[in-house]
Amino acid sequence: MVKTSDELALMRISGQLLASVFDMLDGLNLVGMSTMQINDLVERYITIDLASRPASKGQYGFKFVLNCSINEVVCHGVPDADVIVRDGDIINLDITLEKNGFIADSSKTYVVGNASGAAKRLVRVAREAMWRGIRQVRPGAHLGDIGFAIERHAKKNGYSIVREFCGHGIGREMHEEPQVLHFGRPGRGLRLREGMVFTIEPMVNQGSRKVYTEDDGWSVVTNDRKLSAQFEHTVAVTASGVEVLTLQRHDTVPA
Repeated sequence: MVKTSDELALMRISGQLLASVFDMLDGLNLVGMSTMQINDLVERYITIDLASRPASKGQYGFKFVLNCSINEVVCHGVPDADVIVRDGDIINLDITLEKNGFIADSSKTYVVGNASGAAKRLVRVAREAMWRGIRQVRPGAHLGDIGFAIERHAKKNGYSIVREFCGHGIGREMHEEPQVLHFGRPGRGLRLREGMVFTIEPMVNQGSRKVYTEDDGWSVVTNDRKLSAQFEHTVAVTASGVEVLTLQRHDTVPA
C-alpha cells in the first residue's frame, strides 16, 4: 500500500508517460473515428512510441487497451469497429500504462464537437468534483474526506455519484488496497499516510445514480439513459500534501 521513494520515482515515470498519451489524444479530431480505431491508435502509441505496456489488455480477460464510454455509458465501454464517435458526443477514455513494473491509471471525458450546453456543464462539474477530492489528500486526512468533497460538489450542481465503482490503490498491480469511495463522511475511513498511491475517479450522472451492466458483460450504463462523465488521476500522498502522478503538463487545476 505504501510505496518507497524508489517505487514512487518509477510510478512517476509511468504517470508522465500516460499523461503523454492524453496529450496525443488531445490533438485528435475524434469525430468519425470508431472506438476501435482509437483503441488501436493508443495501443501503437503506448507500445511503439513509449516502449511501454498497456496494462488493461488481458486484465480480467479484457481484450483491449482502453475503455471508451460514450454519453450514457458510465464506464467500461468496449472498443468496437461499428461504434463511431459523432459530433455532440461526450466520450470517456480510460487508459492504463505499465513501465518498469509499475502501473498508472487515468481517464478523461472529451467533449466532441458541438455538444450541448448541458453536456459541457456535466463534464466540467465531473472534472471539478475529481479535483475537490484530490485537494483533500494529505497525511492524516481520511478517505471519507475525499468522498464527501466529491459528492457534495456533484449534488450541489444537481448531479449524482455512481456508488458501484470506486478508486483504488495502484502500483505493481492495477487494483490494490485501499478502495477509494467517491462518497463518504468527513473524518471517517482509512487515515492517509505519506507514500500511499491510489486513483480518484468519480463518475457523475446527470440523473439517477443507478446503473446496470449491458449484455457484453462490461459496459455500464445509466438506468435512465442520461449522460455520465468521469475523470481520473493517479495520486500520491506526500509529506506536504498530494502529487498528481498523471497530470498533463498543460493541465490547469480548477479554482
